Amino acid sequence: MPSLPKHLARTVERLGLVRRATGCGTFSLTSLCRQKRVWVLPLLLLVTLPATAHVIDADLSKLSRTAIFWTYIQLGFTHIIPLGFDHILFIISLYILEPRLKPVLWQATAFTVAHSITLGLAMYGIIKPPGSVVEPIIALSILFVAIENIITTKLSPWRLAIVFGFGLIHGMGFASALTGLGLPKKDYFGSLISFNVGVEIGQVTIILLCWALIGRWAANRPWYRARVVIPVSVVVGLVAAYWTVDRLLA
Repeated sequence: MPSLPKHLARTVERLGLVRRATGCGTFSLTSLCRQKRVWVLPLLLLVTLPATAHVIDADLSKLSRTAIFWTYIQLGFTHIIPLGFDHILFIISLYILEPRLKPVLWQATAFTVAHSITLGLAMYGIIKPPGSVVEPIIALSILFVAIENIITTKLSPWRLAIVFGFGLIHGMGFASALTGLGLPKKDYFGSLISFNVGVEIGQVTIILLCWALIGRWAANRPWYRARVVIPVSVVVGLVAAYWTVDRLLA
């Protein structure tokens, strides 16, 4: 049965979310699966952020493959929540124009496929995009989506293609962060996949939060566009414009 690193297991036990399976500080997924509490995983990652966000404080050569797997899932998650404010705004911008789960999940799928491609290519050294180019384009992608939300009233047929293209750019940004963290030689590919899984959990968490806070009760209101889409898009657009200029001048 897969086991979590001990520091994660202790956190879970303190919260009372799951039970310890053995006396050695490991964590069993059995009770979690039986209770079907899939929401525990994002919460588990959230409550352990202060200790491990974008920091590897253990000797990876001494960790088991399972421990490395969970470590890089958490690192991928923390790259989105709370550290990836630009990625958070991008996902929110994708969601608010059409606040139903199906359209945004299609967009998220296109984004995921695209950034997985460039993340893998960059980490294996096939492409070497300079951060000075990638980061301003990421900011511009957020600005573009925010402006599109303001000037259009519904999703256009080519929105998926645009999101896919931007996903290619964001994947290069993920690669820059992962390069700084490093990957263990004994499980390079597995750690890369784990990091990507963590990123996806973070993105899905944002989508579900948006749906719970906005889409579930406000999507069909006549004032939704005027009071939610436009104001949020204006704020996101202004922030993205500032980031674009700041990153170009950096």
